[in-house]
Amino acid sequence: MTCADGVFGTHRLEDIARLVGHSGTTVTETVYRHQLKPVMEEGAVVMDEIFPAKRRP
Repeated sequence: MTCADGVFGTHRLEDIARLVGHSGTTVTETVYRHQLKPVMEEGAVVMDEIFPAKRRP
C-alpha cells in the first residue's frame, strides 16, 4: 500500500506526482502504471457509453 493508492480515479496525474514528491509525471506513470490502467479502462468504458460508435451503412 502506498500513499497514492486510491486517488487515481479522482485526481489529475500531475497532482498525484506533486503529492508523492515527483518533479514530473514520468516517474509517477512508471511506478503506478498498475494502478493507472484500470482507471483509464474504466474511463474508456464510460466514454463509450456516453458517445457510442456510429454504425456505418
